[in-house]
Amino acid sequence: MSKRSINGTDFTAMVLAGAEKLQQHAEHVNSLNVFPVPDGDTGTNMNLTMTAGANELKRNNTASFGQCAGVLSKGLLMGARGNSGVILSQLFRGLSRYAAQHDELNTQQFAAALQTGVDTAYKAVVKPVEGTILTVAKEAARHAVYFARRTTDVIELMTEVLAKAKEALANTPELLPVLKQVGVVDSGGQGLVYIYEGFHQHLTGGSTNVPATAVQGQAPAAVQVQVPVLTKPEHVTSSVQSSAQSQLSTEDIEFLYDMEFFINRQLESSQGADFDEEKFRQALSVNGDSIIVISDDETIKVHVHSKAPGEVMNLALQYGEITQIHILNMREQHRDLLTAGMDIAPMPEVFADIPKEKSSVAAPAVPPADDMAPYGFIAVSSGAGIADIFTSLGVDVVLAGGQTMNPSTEDFVNAISSISAKHVYLLPNNSNIVLAAQQAKDLLEGERDVTVIPSKSIPQGIAAAFAFQEDDAVETNTGNMLEAISQVKSGQVTHAVRDTVIDEMQIKSGQYIGISNSKIVAAADDLLGASQSLLSRMLENGDEIITLLTGEEADPEVTEALNTWLNESYPDAEVEIHQGGQPIYYYLFSVES
Repeated sequence: MSKRSINGTDFTAMVLAGAEKLQQHAEHVNSLNVFPVPDGDTGTNMNLTMTAGANELKRNNTASFGQCAGVLSKGLLMGARGNSGVILSQLFRGLSRYAAQHDELNTQQFAAALQTGVDTAYKAVVKPVEGTILTVAKEAARHAVYFARRTTDVIELMTEVLAKAKEALANTPELLPVLKQVGVVDSGGQGLVYIYEGFHQHLTGGSTNVPATAVQGQAPAAVQVQVPVLTKPEHVTSSVQSSAQSQLSTEDIEFLYDMEFFINRQLESSQGADFDEEKFRQALSVNGDSIIVISDDETIKVHVHSKAPGEVMNLALQYGEITQIHILNMREQHRDLLTAGMDIAPMPEVFADIPKEKSSVAAPAVPPADDMAPYGFIAVSSGAGIADIFTSLGVDVVLAGGQTMNPSTEDFVNAISSISAKHVYLLPNNSNIVLAAQQAKDLLEGERDVTVIPSKSIPQGIAAAFAFQEDDAVETNTGNMLEAISQVKSGQVTHAVRDTVIDEMQIKSGQYIGISNSKIVAAADDLLGASQSLLSRMLENGDEIITLLTGEEADPEVTEALNTWLNESYPDAEVEIHQGGQPIYYYLFSVES
């Protein structure tokens, strides 16, 4: 049996099967970490990203491939976490652009859609690296375009795509030497292969055991299968801290109703009014602020803080049927927040009936839009002590996150909307979070002025915040912060979770390892020895400023011994020790000249 086209119903089932397959193997993807450290998160990020897209598709699927692809793209875009999640969202964003006007795709169209996805993803990455998920997607799409000229059977084409993806995955160690050295394939590429396995499994109704070589034989017959139901992913817990909350009077919250809802333009209840986004925003701004409107021909997503919710609803009803309404009284939230000692609870989930991760951002009350501060800051932090440091430096919103718990694009969008500032700076403080921060900036292009300072570590983020001057212009501050992060040497101490050999260094499971500039430079059986070895590599002149951020599992006696050693070995250095409270890493080190 052959299949000559894929419609929206087919695509929905393929996506749900792919998401389920990825979820089943997320821990395996996590384990393909180049470094033998307990922070592998590629599988978690891709799983949460794909689940967000799949859940959106479960709510809004139709028989049109183009419409379903658009819905999936939106869900992935907002739910994207980590570099792998952002790249995954861009792959399907490009696919959706190609498919937008098609209710069904034949083999050549499906292949072209995959290729458009690859083109979009490569453009989204400033410096694409081969031997990664990008390479796996590229080789699979290129082969799809080639083979689509030789078959009209979508099942046969998907068999070839999966086979080529597996072949490309197996070749990633040849393109990225560090993978070959450690003996693993690329984790993001493996995640994409699992998704394609789910696609193939739905279409064939059978096994995903396709050899890692292109095959041109008869594909297995398609059979009717049930659309899988996704189970609830592991929650990623996050929190927000804002120093302004304790200074704000509850009664000063003017726009007290935090509203979020969708307008469905496709339902019969739509009165057919032409949607003028700018006019709609202006109408909302009469009695509201913190306005976000994301629209297309089918759906309008609205977020607004308003003092007249009834008027907002009346405005929205002109354009379609209102669905998934959530309204939060922020005065009530503020009273609860103060009573609870400033622990801000997460916002109610817009899609509470869908099992997905909760948003990590509560929407703090903000002053009116015409009384905006010149600057606002958002920083990503892991550990209560580090969050306190950022707050003391004037950061408005601290998103709890870091390695293994990356904030999503939507988390950044919500955080930006919660700050009443003319210009907002984002400090991602992790190389795996920079793309999600940039994607949030791009989504709000034309609505909010946002700059991403590409800080790749907590020490870099702290240095950037120190370099900021309230009275300087945006261009000056941006330049100063970029210069500051370039002057910081960052180091981390954790433990190995497996035996490995990296750069001829023998590492045993359970040993303590020191990492500097994304390279393991020290390994020892004791925490003090590993820390001393790492710092010796980081310190060059002996007159630097050294900052130690202690983790939640750091031993106070080791910390004291380390301080004593530094004072004796580097008497001209200035040493500062702060309780960071970060997980996974016993110490975070910062060295500045």
